[in-house]
Amino acid sequence: MGSNWHHHPNGWVGKTPWWKDAVFYQVYPASFKDSNGDGWGDIPGLISKIDYLHHLGVDVVWLSPMFESPQQDMGYDISDYQAVYSRYGTLDDVDRLIEACHLRGMKLILDLVVNHTSDQHPWFQESRSSKTNPKRDWYIWKPPRYDNEGNRIPPTNWRGYFAGSTWTWDEMTQEYYLNLYGPFQPDLNWENPACREAIYDTAMRFWLDRGVDGFRIDTVNKYSKRTDFPDAPVTIPGAPHQPAPEMWCNGPRIHEFLHEMQTQVLSRYNNAVSVGELSNTPLPSQVLPYVSATARELDMVFEFSMIRLGTGDLFHGKYLYRPFALRELKRHVATWQTFIEGTDGWHTVFCENHDNGRAVSRFGDDSTPELWEASAKTIALWQATLTGTLFLYQGQEIGMRNMPASWGIDEYKDVESLGFYNEAVASGDAERVKATMHGLRILARDHARLPFQWDDSRNAGFTNGESATPWMRVHDAYGELNAARQLDDADSVLGFYRKVLALRKQYRDLFIHGAFRLLDPEDDSLFVYVKESEIPVDPGSSDVVIRKAVVVLNFTSREQECPDISSALGCKAAKGKLLVSTLREGQTPRDTVLRAWEGRVYVNFS
Repeated sequence: MGSNWHHHPNGWVGKTPWWKDAVFYQVYPASFKDSNGDGWGDIPGLISKIDYLHHLGVDVVWLSPMFESPQQDMGYDISDYQAVYSRYGTLDDVDRLIEACHLRGMKLILDLVVNHTSDQHPWFQESRSSKTNPKRDWYIWKPPRYDNEGNRIPPTNWRGYFAGSTWTWDEMTQEYYLNLYGPFQPDLNWENPACREAIYDTAMRFWLDRGVDGFRIDTVNKYSKRTDFPDAPVTIPGAPHQPAPEMWCNGPRIHEFLHEMQTQVLSRYNNAVSVGELSNTPLPSQVLPYVSATARELDMVFEFSMIRLGTGDLFHGKYLYRPFALRELKRHVATWQTFIEGTDGWHTVFCENHDNGRAVSRFGDDSTPELWEASAKTIALWQATLTGTLFLYQGQEIGMRNMPASWGIDEYKDVESLGFYNEAVASGDAERVKATMHGLRILARDHARLPFQWDDSRNAGFTNGESATPWMRVHDAYGELNAARQLDDADSVLGFYRKVLALRKQYRDLFIHGAFRLLDPEDDSLFVYVKESEIPVDPGSSDVVIRKAVVVLNFTSREQECPDISSALGCKAAKGKLLVSTLREGQTPRDTVLRAWEGRVYVNFS
C-alpha cells in the first residue's frame, strides 16, 4: 500500500496531511536519558537515542517541557519561554536535536504551556509590582470579598486542580490573582490582545523559526474564562472551595482565540502541527469544533474519557480508585473512533502519557512475566489498529510497569499525588488514606516518570554517573525489564511494537484511516472490532475494493473461546487470513481458543 489516497465521505481526496499517518513518541526529558551523570535526563541524552526511536518506527518526537523553570510542576511552570532549563541543556542542544530528527526524516514538536506561566516569569514579576504596571492586565487580578464576619475571602469559591482555591492573595498590591493549578502558576489573561501577541511571538514563533515542527498544546481549552466570575454551585457541601471547570473550560471566546493562533502563527509555518490537551470535554459535539479542518483551530486533540477510567472525581478524591468493566473501555473507544465519520475532523490514539499510570498495569496484567508480556503486546495491537494519529509514551514500547506496590509515599514526587495524599491525611480518616494510597499505586502521575529502563547496568543505564542518584528511583525490576534485553528479540514487546507500527503504515487505509465498528459491546472478556476501507482498483478509478480487518483481543488472564468472525469479514473462507498475532514464534494460534491476553488480526485479502 504505497498510495497516499484515502476515501473521504465527500469522495476521493488527495494527499493526506503528514501528521495523520505519523507515529508520535512523547519524551519526558527528566526521565529519558542522562548524558552527564547528574541523575537528571537531558537533551544530549535524547539525541544519543534518536536512532533507537527511528528504528522503532517513530516519525515525530514530542518533547515535554524543557524550558527555564523553577520546576515546581516539572517544567509546566515556565519562567522563560526562550531559554532551556540548564539541567536539560542549552539552546544549541535543541538546535542539534532538531537537526538530528530532520536528518532522519523525523520531526520534533515541543510542549506549549500558555494557560499560565511561573510566578517567577518576568511578565508576572512586572504584573504584580503595581496596579498601574502596563502588564498588570496580562494576568487575572481581582479585589477580595468579605464574609459576614468581615473576614477576607477569595473573589470566587472555585477549587483548583492541585487542591485549595484558584485564587492566591498578593500582599503587595492587596488583590488576588487567578491560578487554576498551583499558586506558583498564575493564569495569563487571554482577553488582553497584547498578552496574546506576546505569547505567539515569544513562545511560538521563536521556536518555529528555529525549525520546530509544531506543538502539543497544554490545557488548550482553558484560555477563555467566564469573565463575570460567578461562584460555582455547591456540589461538595461544607467544602470552602467547589469544583468549577465550567467556569474555565470551553469558555466563550476559546474558538476565537484558537482560530487566531492557527491563522496568525501555525499556518504560516508550512502547517506546523497542533495537538491540544482537551480536558473536561466529554461530548463529541463539543470536541468536533476544535478539530474540524474547516474551522482552522487545531489539527487534533487528546480527549481523556478512556484514559481517565478508574479515576475518582477530578476535584475531590481523584485517587479513590473506581474499578471498571471492559464494556466501559469499549464504549469510550467506540465513541471516539466513530465521532469523526462523515466530518472533516481528526482524532488521536493513545493509552499512556506523563499524567497517568502505565497501560500494562492499568489495562493489562503485570502480575506474572508471561501475562505482562502477553498483555503489553495485546495493548500494542489494540493501539496500532485504531483510527487516528498514534501517540506512544516513552517506555510503553518495552512494557514499562507501575512502580512496585511495596514502595511507600516517600517515593512519590508529583505535586498532585502529594496534594491528594496530604488532603487524605488531614481528613483524619485512616480508610481514606489507605484508599488514596491504593489509587495512587494504580493511577499516579509518578509511575510514568520513573527513569527509562535501558539495560541491566547500574541505574538501568539511565545515568552513567558512578555516584549519580537518579531524581526518581529506578524500578526494582529493571534487570529483567529493559530495552537492551528486548532489542534483538523479534517476539519481545519492543519487537512486537516495531512489527505492528510497520503493519499500521503498510495497511494505512485500514488501520489509520479505516471505519471502526465495535462487535459485542457488552462482552467483558473479548474486545472485537472491524476496520473497513475502500481503495480504488486503479489510481483515478471509481471502482473500489472493500478491505476489512477483524481485530480480536482477549482482555482477560484466562483462555477464551475464539468467536466466529467469518460473517464480520464477509469471507467465504472460515476465518480469513491471519495477518498478525501476539503469540511468540513456535506458539500456534488455535482455531477455537484464545490464550490469556492473546490478540489477532484477520483480513479478507491475501
